[in-house]
Amino acid sequence: MKAKYFEDTDTLYLELRATEVVETRDLDQDTLLDYDSAGQVVGITIEHARTRIGGERIELETISA
Repeated sequence: MKAKYFEDTDTLYLELRATEVVETRDLDQDTLLDYDSAGQVVGITIEHARTRIGGERIELETISA
């Protein structure tokens, strides 16, 4: 999984799997889901990310088992 934050547009993209996106659907006004050819969710776009989480910073943390 990759997380990408675009500060200029305040957009957070979570790439769950690196594969071809064949369809994008709106979950709500500011959330988009990307699907592959098998109908699996492979990416999530969150618009207005900082506003929606109620903070000024977005931090990413990796937790190993």
